[in-house]
This record gives sequence, C-alpha cells and structure tokens, in this order.
Amino acid sequence: MTDVVGLAMPFFGLIFLGFLCGRLANQDERGLEWFNIYIIYVAVPALYFVLISQTPFEELANVGFVAITTASTLTAFLISLGVGLYASRGNLPEATIQAAAGSYSNVGYMGPGLTLAALGSAAAAPTALIFVFDCVLLFTLVPFLMSMSSRSEGLAATALLVARRVAFHPFNIATLIGGLAAYFHYIPPKPLLQMVTLLSGSAAPCALFMLGVTVALRPIRRVPAELPALLGVKLLLHPLIVYCALTAVGGFDPVWVATAVLMASLPPALNVFVMASQYRTYVERASSTILIGTVASVVTVTGLLALIVGGHLTP
Repeated sequence: MTDVVGLAMPFFGLIFLGFLCGRLANQDERGLEWFNIYIIYVAVPALYFVLISQTPFEELANVGFVAITTASTLTAFLISLGVGLYASRGNLPEATIQAAAGSYSNVGYMGPGLTLAALGSAAAAPTALIFVFDCVLLFTLVPFLMSMSSRSEGLAATALLVARRVAFHPFNIATLIGGLAAYFHYIPPKPLLQMVTLLSGSAAPCALFMLGVTVALRPIRRVPAELPALLGVKLLLHPLIVYCALTAVGGFDPVWVATAVLMASLPPALNVFVMASQYRTYVERASSTILIGTVASVVTVTGLLALIVGGHLTP
C-alpha cells in the first residue's frame, strides 16, 4: 500500500496544490494563458519527442494494439452518446459533449507522467500511441456530430477543420518527429538533447499544477443529473472495456495492457471544457464533470494502481 500511495500522491498532490493556489490567489484565468502555451507548445511536445525517439521503431507500429484501444474509446464514446441523448432528450450538441466527457481521458496532462512512474520507460510507446489515436478519434467525431446538428458548416469545411487540427496539433507533430528520429536512429546534439530533456522533465508537474488551478477557477455551478452515469463510463467501464478487449485478443505485453487500462481510467480531459466552450453548449456542466471526475479519480485510479503494483492486472 505504501508503494501505491507513493505513486498516486505526487500526481494528485500536484493537482491539489494547483487547486489550492487557484482558490487562494486573487488571480483570474487570463494568468494561465502563457502557462498553457508553455505546456502545450513546449514542455509536453518535448516529453513526447524524448519518449518516442528513444523507443524502438518496431514497437510504434503495433497496429493491433492501436485498433483495439481506439475501438474501446469509440465504444465508450457511443455508450456515453446514448446516455447524453437520453438525458438531453435528443439534443445532439449536448449529447456530443457528454460523449466526449465519458470517453476522452486526460491522456495529455496526466497520462505520460502517471504511466511512466507506475510502469517505467516500457510504457512510453503505448502511452504515445493511445494519445495520438484517441485524439484523432475525438477531434474527428466531435466536429462531425456538431456539423450534423448545424447548417452553418458543411461536411467539407468540417473535414478540413478536423484535418488541420489533427495535423498541426503540437503533441502529434512531436510524436511524428520522435517517430522519425526512432526510425533513423537519430540522436540530437548533446546541448539540444539536454535542453529537450530538461523541458520534458517539467511537463508533468506543470501540467498537473495547471489542471488544479484551472479546475479551481471553474467552480461547480450546475451538477448534471447524468453525471454519475458519464463518470461511471469514463472511470470504470472504459478501462474495463480496454482490459477485456486486449485480454480477449491476447498476445500483448502485460506492460502495454496495464498502460492502456491506466490511460483509460483517467478522468475527463480539460479539452472537454474547451470543446463545450467552442460550441457554446453544456459549458457549466462540462466544468462540473471535469472537477468531480478528477476528484473521483483519486479513488478509482489509486485502486487501479494498487492492482498494478500488486501484480493482479495481468492478461
């Protein structure tokens, strides 16, 4: 149990510290803008480059793993979409945001630091693959469903928007460059490598602290009635689907299985709130879902870590 607490406490402690600072400091959300730019465009891309470039390229071409984990996320999305359509009485824009809340894990901010701390460097490749393809899936589904409920944008314009967001996302660009470096066995010059390594080390602490601050600045104003169902899908059903699917197919490294389950167990991503704000729907309830989901994940993720550390999460 000491090992489990040792793994979980630093991550949730950083989130709580950010939350505490967000509540005590008399600052508005505009102060986070440069912090957010540093994390999204500098620190986390550096982390993904370091992880991927040092991973054997053949591990990055695991098509079966990608197909199963992405299909599992799609399954969680469709289940949550059904919950959302029922709760909103057929309101597709609201249901789409609810579907994202029930399937889009916080794989960017919490994923890399937590999986690497729990499972070591062997978790680098599956972590990056899940991030890239889950983001491609969600960045495709949400705009597509939103376009179906609005006549302001056609499918061609939506497809172009999706392609641009996927192609130019900093995390995806860093993953691509890291993959090319792994393929060609390229090692950057020592000063550049040292700088990138320093930046990568700051990614997880900064991201988790900012997550806490961001949640603190968006207090709960409205708790949706469908929230327990959505969080049940996100925190419990999603990782269970991933585990059952990978186990049923078989042949995957236990570390990859544990990484996939751990990534699926993470709370709803902050991008769910960004999407809600962009489409001006379900905004306050999305904020509440993220906050309560992050708090609830302290119990669920810690429980999952206990299974991993105890050696019980094996195919």
